[in-house]
Amino acid sequence: MDSETPSSSSTTPEAPAADSWIKAYESLLHQWSSRSLSQQTAIPLTISRVNQVDAARLDVELSAMLKEQLVQPGMLFQYEPELDAFLEFLIWRFSIWVDKPTPGNALMNLRYRDERRMETRGKVRTGLEGPGLTVAQKILYCITTVGGQYIWARLQSFSAFRRWGDSEQRPWAQQAWILVQRLEGFYKAASLANLLVFLYTGKYRNLIERALKARLVYGSPNMNRAVSFEYMNRQLVWNEFSEMLLLLLPLLNSSLIKNLLRPFSKDKASDPAVDDSVCPICQRSPSIPFIALPCRHRYCYYCLRTRCSATSSFRCTRCSEPVTAIQRHEMLISGIYM
Repeated sequence: MDSETPSSSSTTPEAPAADSWIKAYESLLHQWSSRSLSQQTAIPLTISRVNQVDAARLDVELSAMLKEQLVQPGMLFQYEPELDAFLEFLIWRFSIWVDKPTPGNALMNLRYRDERRMETRGKVRTGLEGPGLTVAQKILYCITTVGGQYIWARLQSFSAFRRWGDSEQRPWAQQAWILVQRLEGFYKAASLANLLVFLYTGKYRNLIERALKARLVYGSPNMNRAVSFEYMNRQLVWNEFSEMLLLLLPLLNSSLIKNLLRPFSKDKASDPAVDDSVCPICQRSPSIPFIALPCRHRYCYYCLRTRCSATSSFRCTRCSEPVTAIQRHEMLISGIYM
């Protein structure tokens, strides 16, 4: 019998190419990168509001210091707006115009960023990126800060000098005064609204920055604000110490303290036998000599009388003994002063 033995055919898989895993890795890496970029969200950037306010305050103090160095207080009073505008222009020229922060912003690690160009660029990773201000923004910043403040200061001084607000002025002057007051009120209301929004969002501390879309961001992510509380602690200690002294000094009895410290005093005037020929109050020879009882130290009549009349508990300036009476030539003149 012929028996057929079925032969089992086994198929062996072909070996992959040597660089196939590299191609697979590159394709997966490209897909992962595109997906991560599509799902990337902007990290919210929070700038310290205290730093921004402190930077503005430091800039104001720097302008005041420069003004004190240039002119003496009270001099060039009529040209004060021009001087302020010149100093503000110098600060703007050597800071913002050359893409550098102002001195206050530099101390607080802040710089200006063009927020309009950041919105067009889309999502970012840290929020510290971003270009600086454009040339147009820099020029507008100078015009609004330097020129605007100068024009407003001159307009106020001119209107006050011409007395536009008086009822005796011409109608156009009164209308101009009303317009100036309304503009000032509108600006203050807008500044207040901007301040509330700034405290809530932390963006644009004034109206000029909001109009120009010039936002303050951190200049370096590794620089922290170093605050030293040494001066503040010292000031608080001295304030508390001075308040304690002001509270306790009126409660202390000066005469009692003098009596307690008199044994340790080296003042020779406390000795009754030392230079009793002069009055211890006016340091002159008594024209009308009187003595204080019971210590019997010599005084001028007017010096001793006025002291006893001023206070009922007058004590002798030589021995700190309470003076109960005054006497001249062994004759009692006045009663007891208690």
